[in-house]
Amino acid sequence: MAEILEREGYRVKVRVEVPASEVEKTYQHVLSDYASQVKVAGFRPGKVPAKVIEAKIGREALLEDVKEHLRDQSFPEAAKELKLLPVAARVVEQNLTFGQPFTYTVEVENYPEAKLPDWEGFTLEGETPEVTDEIFHQAMEDLRTRYGEMVPVEREIGEKDQVFIETDDGGRFPVNMEKAQPHVREALLGKKAGEETLVPVKDGDTVVREIPTKVLEVKSLQLPELDDEFAKTVGEDNLAALHTKVRESLQAQFAQQARNAKANQLLDKIAEGLEVEIPPALQASEERSLLESLAEDLKEQKVDFNTYIADLEKQGKLEEFKQNLSQSATKRIRRSLAMEGLAEQLGTQLSEEEWNAYLGELARQYRTTPARLQNELEKGTLERLRLQQLYDKALLQALEKVEARAG
Repeated sequence: MAEILEREGYRVKVRVEVPASEVEKTYQHVLSDYASQVKVAGFRPGKVPAKVIEAKIGREALLEDVKEHLRDQSFPEAAKELKLLPVAARVVEQNLTFGQPFTYTVEVENYPEAKLPDWEGFTLEGETPEVTDEIFHQAMEDLRTRYGEMVPVEREIGEKDQVFIETDDGGRFPVNMEKAQPHVREALLGKKAGEETLVPVKDGDTVVREIPTKVLEVKSLQLPELDDEFAKTVGEDNLAALHTKVRESLQAQFAQQARNAKANQLLDKIAEGLEVEIPPALQASEERSLLESLAEDLKEQKVDFNTYIADLEKQGKLEEFKQNLSQSATKRIRRSLAMEGLAEQLGTQLSEEEWNAYLGELARQYRTTPARLQNELEKGTLERLRLQQLYDKALLQALEKVEARAG
């Protein structure tokens, strides 16, 4: 049995009562567990009498275990019965007497209820960018580059060339001049195939040695001509059809980007206008999540997290970092609550067809099949992805309402 004693915002005080029969059952279970683990001279494992176990472990210690077991079993059921979603809970009172029900009182930080602002009347800014001639021509050049071919050239090395070199120890390496380190580029620029040079090796800004290096081959990107033949190569009938396709693709891309920007703008406005009190435990959890993500990013950059924090403290920036962390966590929580509220208010549903279409697209990105993708991903991950798709759909539905009302 469970009842709410007090409720104020996210703060809820709950009293839970566990029947006396369950107390006795749990006590015997705890004794049995200890009997199978504790070694007592003269007794076989699992055959130690209860009184011997009580004397060896201590009745108070056993009762503490019983209380813990009873709380672990009963509190989730009590929260479900009372329709609570605890983000934190603290036992403030408990009473265990044999032959009597076990009662305890818990102070709960419940998942917050948020009230949405009148978002349908919001004004959103932003227009779809125009596909200018400059943007169109750049897109065509990018397309040519994608279908370009690296061919050997008999000239000096240029800034965008692909170079093959051989070091004095016999090692052979390709060098992409656009991505090479500045001191490597400087050593190779202007050289021709067959020529030798010294390529410096640096430790920070200091040159530690120079490696004798021979240029074996210089390759340059040769772009195809923009003509009907090229258009056929990329799947269009002629150059005019390719021009039309590229312009339409750019227009669709810009329209989608503008729509996404408006959706984010709407979400930010709703999140800012929420009436909600965020529980400290939820705030702390979100901050931990952000710190864990930062630690993973730093690890990829081979930077130790503790060293990073220590450096911030030395620079006098640690407090600013903490403030930014807190603000980012709060913003993420408010945005999440805003999306939850929209989905509930609009009654948004995600159909199996929509979910399967999303899984199909995700599988294509990872070059696998939807079935294999679902087998590889954990259940919790799939549930989060599905929920995010639901929220995204709700946000777009809200955007349509705002735009329709704006006329």
